[in-house]
Amino acid sequence: MTDSAPAASDEARQNAALQKAVIAGVQPGQPPHVLDEALKYAKLLNVPLVVVHVDVTRFVTYEDPDGYMHSAPIDLNLEAGAAEFEEVQRTAEKHLANAGITWTARQLVGDPALAIKQLAEKLDAQLIVIGTRKRGIGESIREFFTGSVAARLAHRQHRSILVVPQGESIPDDQKDPWAE
Repeated sequence: MTDSAPAASDEARQNAALQKAVIAGVQPGQPPHVLDEALKYAKLLNVPLVVVHVDVTRFVTYEDPDGYMHSAPIDLNLEAGAAEFEEVQRTAEKHLANAGITWTARQLVGDPALAIKQLAEKLDAQLIVIGTRKRGIGESIREFFTGSVAARLAHRQHRSILVVPQGESIPDDQKDPWAE
């Protein structure tokens, strides 16, 4: 079960059906074990799973009284965010096809930590599952300016957060890549 941009009345109905869900923040190309962990906890808690992708190239312009968000692009390349969400949806569909749980995919916009926090509040989510950031200079620069999504979520809301390592662990004698 997926939805890319539900209409306002549909979103309210879907949110009611997704109460207490596990939310999994997913990026294109992310290792599947992030979804595996989210699925494991959704099954353990017997709740739906909401797979979310946050389009950082768009921002919220205003919110209707019923909670429907309107957004606008930061730049005019709208295809980039749509293509990323489509990839996340395809991955989730393939990975969760026979999972035996209720799940949906949603695209959020804006700041990842704030967007996930707001959805978690709407759904009264039980758990937020996210992956660690990828290694590399580009990700280090992005995190320097925006901060860690996991850390920002941990300090801005009360729900538990499961941070799943995305790649191989760093040896103890190696310099932390985020300190570069």
